[in-house]
Amino acid sequence: MKSAIQKLVFALAIALLPMLNFAQGAFDKFDGQDDVTSIIVNKKMFDLMSKVKTDASDKEAQQYLNLIKKLDNLKVFTTKSTRVENEMKASANSYIKSAGLEELMRVTENGRNIKILVKSGSSDTQVRELLMFIEGGKGEDTVLMSLTGNFDLNEISTLTDKMRFPGGDDLKRATKGSKGPKGAK
Repeated sequence: MKSAIQKLVFALAIALLPMLNFAQGAFDKFDGQDDVTSIIVNKKMFDLMSKVKTDASDKEAQQYLNLIKKLDNLKVFTTKSTRVENEMKASANSYIKSAGLEELMRVTENGRNIKILVKSGSSDTQVRELLMFIEGGKGEDTVLMSLTGNFDLNEISTLTDKMRFPGGDDLKRATKGSKGPKGAK
């Protein structure tokens, strides 16, 4: 009996492994590609950053440190290449369909299409994953960003202010005043 259960658990683990691997590395193929600028920050770096000593009276710095303790990974890929943009769009669309993300917002502005999607956490404003895809307009960068952790959507503006990553201003405008995935319009 015990070996049948072990075999079932093993078979289930093998069946689920590709899905877990896909979620972890859906966009890793863009890292190191010609015509792509990559920014990748892992949990270890966030942990190191959170240990920086700050003035206890600096509330903004404290909010930032509290947020980065909650983050696991940040991946940002940018390009001006039409070929790579098409690959990014296809990868993002495929990942969106398989990852169970909810659309938070979509904006079309000056020839740019901006999509922001989230995977909700334990409450309406808690987020496990945030995905942003910006199709570049005339001469603009295309940006694909994935942020994972367990953070509050209302904390994102703190992150965009401090880290200044590509597409951060779009993300800040999109999430400002948001009530979270289920309350977003």
